[in-house]
Amino acid sequence: MQKIKIAPSILSADFSKLADEIKAIERAGADLIHIDVMDGHFVNNITFGPVLIKSIRDVTELPFDVHLMINPAHNFIKDFVESGSDTISIHIEIPENIQATIDLIKSFKKKVGLAINPDTDIKQLVPYLDSIDQIIIMSVYPGFAGQSFIENTIDRISSVKKMIEHRKIEIEVDGGINSLVSGRCIDAGSAILVAGSAVFKGSLYKENIQIIRNNK
Repeated sequence: MQKIKIAPSILSADFSKLADEIKAIERAGADLIHIDVMDGHFVNNITFGPVLIKSIRDVTELPFDVHLMINPAHNFIKDFVESGSDTISIHIEIPENIQATIDLIKSFKKKVGLAINPDTDIKQLVPYLDSIDQIIIMSVYPGFAGQSFIENTIDRISSVKKMIEHRKIEIEVDGGINSLVSGRCIDAGSAILVAGSAVFKGSLYKENIQIIRNNK
């Protein structure tokens, strides 16, 4: 049985001690570091960019799962590659040549993902299924941490799983993940769960990750 990967979102970490937080979640059993990049344009919030990512790259050996909520994205891909990103996901909703940006990411030998918002038709993913490594199904509206999980996400996960068929594409679910919904996401077909506040709450990061991963 495939191990479910937990990708803590550092958006919910204590930024006054970010390096220590990253080391702590690595010791606690995290599989990836999820990094939400927001530009104040595609979403109504601003977080951080390549400079911060580069500054924490040597803190951990865990892969960096970089989620670009930015528009445009194409012109910044090289910057995120050079900062140390391992997987770079762009949003299917951005008005760019999606295939060209996918191809650019792949040209740097990085994994590539497509993220899709809750109200976007999943059929828009179809033309790119042979070109990508992961799909991020947004289970909240992107832009802010701490939102509640949108219930119809479960059906969307199942539908995307069927759409993928034989392809080796991992489904990642991002937003509102906690122990109450993680099991249903896993059963529906998710391989990666992004969790922010559910991991970083309190000080028991290892226990928090185990509860999210094993709550089936």
